[in-house]
Amino acid sequence: MTTMSDVEVSGADGAAESEATHPLRISNLTKTFGGILAVDGASFAVERGSITGLIGPNGAGKSTTFNLITGVHAPDSGHVYFEGEDITGLQPHQVAERGLVRTFQITRELGEMTVLENMLLAFKGQRGEALWRSVLPVARRRVVEEERDLLERVWETLELFEIDHLAHEEAGNLSGGQRKLLELSRALLTDPEMLLLDEPMAGVNPTLEGKLLERIHDLTDEGYTFLIVEHDMDVIMENCEHVIVMHQGSVLAEGTPADIQSNERVIEAYLGGEV
Repeated sequence: MTTMSDVEVSGADGAAESEATHPLRISNLTKTFGGILAVDGASFAVERGSITGLIGPNGAGKSTTFNLITGVHAPDSGHVYFEGEDITGLQPHQVAERGLVRTFQITRELGEMTVLENMLLAFKGQRGEALWRSVLPVARRRVVEEERDLLERVWETLELFEIDHLAHEEAGNLSGGQRKLLELSRALLTDPEMLLLDEPMAGVNPTLEGKLLERIHDLTDEGYTFLIVEHDMDVIMENCEHVIVMHQGSVLAEGTPADIQSNERVIEAYLGGEV
């Protein structure tokens, strides 16, 4: 597994190779809030088709980095590249439209709507959103056909995540783990190239955690790429091919789980001999 320094190759050929193997690259990202330096020149790349972990103590800058990547905040300096495009400063919906989709530590389902209705909201630009298409006979038929196709996709995804039995349950009644499954399955319906997961295992019981991790590995086998912020070190060390460690807003170290577990700087700054 290569590091950010390995993929920063000079010349057009090197840049093209980097884009092919590392869909997401961030370069020298910096962000301050009220004089507090939250992210301090962070740089790293995520390899295509991998599960990469982003770890660090509270206040290390992980969530802010996620927000800078996905357009929630604009960086003071530095760049975010996705699939060779500079997406720095784009709005969140523009980032998502390019195939870079995130989930949140606190799930954002619409609690008074059913699981099925929440899933259908993932599709953008549906024909039925235009009133005239719901009135004219020919257009109406196309709306009905599209809705049938979308419903089929929703049911297939619900079955994949084994929450199809909850389809008609209000999302607000789900357990924490079920909400995480809903959020990930809904994100998948946006046809992403890469998924950024913020604390996907927080509040998830061991049974559902295993199910969620199984789905993530299945999706990786299908070619999806994941960047995961997670505090559970067992989850990171047992499931990620590559781990990036942040400390005080900067990248402290990166490498395989074995590399990170034996890195003295990481142990001193974060792990404290726990792994």
